[in-house]
Amino acid sequence: MLDIRFVRENPDLVKENIKKKFQDAKLPLVDEVLKLDAENRAAVSEANELRASRNALSKRVGMLMGQAKKDPSKLQEAEEAKAQVKANADRLAELEQKETELAAQIRHIMLQIPNIIDPSVPIGPDDSCNVEVERFGEPVVPDFEIPYHTEIMESFGGIDMDAAGRVSGNGFYYLLGDVARLHEAVLAYARDFMIGKGFTFCIPPFMIHGNVVEGVMSQTDMDAMMYKIEGEDLYLIGTSEHSMIGRYIDQIIPEASLPQTLTSYSPCFRKEKGAHGIEERGVYRIHQFEKQEMIVVCRPEDSMKWYDQMWKYSVELFRSLDIPVRQLECCSGDLADLKVKSCDIEAWSPRQQKYFEVCSCSNLGDAQARRLKMRVKGADGRMYLPHTLNNTVVAPPRMLIALLENNLQADGSVLIPKVLQPYMGGTEKLVPKQ
Repeated sequence: MLDIRFVRENPDLVKENIKKKFQDAKLPLVDEVLKLDAENRAAVSEANELRASRNALSKRVGMLMGQAKKDPSKLQEAEEAKAQVKANADRLAELEQKETELAAQIRHIMLQIPNIIDPSVPIGPDDSCNVEVERFGEPVVPDFEIPYHTEIMESFGGIDMDAAGRVSGNGFYYLLGDVARLHEAVLAYARDFMIGKGFTFCIPPFMIHGNVVEGVMSQTDMDAMMYKIEGEDLYLIGTSEHSMIGRYIDQIIPEASLPQTLTSYSPCFRKEKGAHGIEERGVYRIHQFEKQEMIVVCRPEDSMKWYDQMWKYSVELFRSLDIPVRQLECCSGDLADLKVKSCDIEAWSPRQQKYFEVCSCSNLGDAQARRLKMRVKGADGRMYLPHTLNNTVVAPPRMLIALLENNLQADGSVLIPKVLQPYMGGTEKLVPKQ
């Protein structure tokens, strides 16, 4: 969310940014919010004047009432002053009510106006305009056919989607045996990988209040993703970023404690509204999965440095698992409204002979901090808004697809990368049961 003062002083820039995000339907919001802002400032100014005169008028009433005891002619003047005090009080109440209503309207609109994107972001309407920046590792296409990922899992007796469909419906799964163990090994390795980078491990709440949801994501994303607990002000998280950043709501953070670097585990719950392609069968796009996340809260001048460091951590982790990846810069139209800059890390799929998304790294500037009223107290005592960033460490359902395909052998076995073997009891290879 932008600062209303910034919009007031830079309306053309804000409109140009909306155009760059191909959201022209939001252009009228800028003029609308400026009109409401002018009304609100006028109401605030008048209310302040009334408050300033209130004490003087009250003193005058008291003085006149005292004089009226000796000079009855002063009584009329005192009554007129009392009437003025009452009229001012009534008007002040009206103005305060107006201020509350206008502030709510302004906030509602400001939540819809997208954040200012970084100048380095490529301009384009959708993800087809995302730009490949760099590749890491050599993509390999083996000389044997690679089955669909659920077929690979089934060969180890490792997945049951039919039973999950009966129990929970589409978009759920049972993982079993070695595949379930591999799933947990990936999460444990990712946890320890980030701890080794100096991040503090955290397990957050898996449900959050509505005001936290509003603080960490846009209304559009919320409607498309979040499951609400019926009858309660609670939502199931779509990623641990939500509750991790929500931890700082209404808090003043000492500058000396920055940067806050955290890595969190959680299950994630998503509606995943909309139609998806054939490659999103199986466990590619599902309603429930587990994830290791990384979160950074830092000084504004440090956020781009952390952005670059965070996506590089993803590359390092995937390469340690012998999985080729590439970095893809997200274009303007593919950025969620709160994001200043974002990139995807995509893993190589030998079966599809293309890359697919496994991590998403984002710099949100001060948008979440402003929405959540997070503040930092500097060494000089001044308050400012921190920047927040997040990135996927691993989300094993998709990670498993990449790991299984890239380590599959011609005989159907799957080699376990060396870094995962300690988490698999020393197992070096999975051998099909059928």
